[in-house]
Amino acid sequence: MKKNSLYKGTLQNIILKLLSKEVKMYGYQITQRAKELTQGELEMTEGALYPLLHKLEDDGIIKSEIQKINGRDRKYYLLTEKGLQQQVVQENEMKNYLLNLTTIFNI
Repeated sequence: MKKNSLYKGTLQNIILKLLSKEVKMYGYQITQRAKELTQGELEMTEGALYPLLHKLEDDGIIKSEIQKINGRDRKYYLLTEKGLQQQVVQENEMKNYLLNLTTIFNI
């Protein structure tokens, strides 16, 4: 059973983490990598992904670049310097949060 609602509040963290490891990715690639890493548990929808990518771009956390691939334009997203710093902060916060959840659920 897919529990995407549990991931909803962490999509930004997931996107930033993936971009920090892959350097640049296009939208569909982000969804597929998340799905692959979670063995199909996380299926990001376009309706959730693209508004968040646009918000992150508006906030200066990511930037986009267009590349022509096989005659078609493809929009890639990559972290800015601000985004790299933000990703580190958010990853540390997320690790602390997960540690606290593990502590609570192991009592």
